[in-house]
Amino acid sequence: MEVVVGPQNASPPARGGAVTIGAYDGVHLGHRRLLEQLRTEAGSRGLVTEVVTFDRHPATVVRPGSAPPQLTDLEQKLELLAACGVDRTVVVPFDHERASEPAEDFVTEVLVGSLGTKLVVVGSDFHFGNRRLGNVELLESMGSKLGFDVVGIGLEPGSDGVPVSSTRIRELIAEGRVDAASVLLGRYHELRGTVERGDQRGGPELGYPTANLAAPTGMALPKEGIYACWYLRPDGVPRQAAVSFGRRPTFLPDGAARLVEAHLLDFDGDLYGESARICFVERLRDELKFDSAEELVEQMDRDVEATRDLLKDRQPPG
Repeated sequence: MEVVVGPQNASPPARGGAVTIGAYDGVHLGHRRLLEQLRTEAGSRGLVTEVVTFDRHPATVVRPGSAPPQLTDLEQKLELLAACGVDRTVVVPFDHERASEPAEDFVTEVLVGSLGTKLVVVGSDFHFGNRRLGNVELLESMGSKLGFDVVGIGLEPGSDGVPVSSTRIRELIAEGRVDAASVLLGRYHELRGTVERGDQRGGPELGYPTANLAAPTGMALPKEGIYACWYLRPDGVPRQAAVSFGRRPTFLPDGAARLVEAHLLDFDGDLYGESARICFVERLRDELKFDSAEELVEQMDRDVEATRDLLKDRQPPG
């Protein structure tokens, strides 16, 4: 997949473009259905498939105090879009100037001027431009004059009949229901970071060495607790891990910074400084404060066995 940063750096494809636009946070099952439709429509017309997305969620600029946490950072989003078979993704830097841009200018300058759009495929509830005044009806009106067609796609329903949305997935993750979130994502929810040195308590004192990651800023974080996870080192090989996300109440006072602590099962090695990907499969229990280190270790023994038992029947991330 070709990635272009800034629409001014994109050349219109000779065959014309079939374009979809959106934050695409999570690239969940609803997004994938729309991308499948984009590929189908583009194939029947001989067009190049193009995704227009943003370098940050627009809400972080428009309403920073209430912007939602993200399901994917830009790097992971581009990886997921590439896996969906998109020909090109154009990343639009989103700032206050872009936020104040009228929807009509976005159409003429970006869709037509930079991308050579012949077809736009978006969700039926899609809105864009200053004050979100742009919608499918505006696209259809402008398309009839500027030479592109528009297809509006209904929202993909989940198994419970509720439409699949990034908002719903964030809610499930915040509740600790990472297994339900994975169904709507079509994959495990993932956090990424670099392994840091912690307080060195896990291995020497408890017998359970951990890879420690600071809670990533701006990302959708699960409810504090203990989780069965898949852990991916830079080699990409999935490894079973019992993961604690929380504040370590047995040893630290209230208010300690939240930390991701992953104990890799059947592994002995140095992970410091490595990049790590943690895929959350299922929540095992709440984070608890124990009266002694011995009680904590006994519970960790149970957590590890529960993780091993649960993951033996779960598909590792591809």
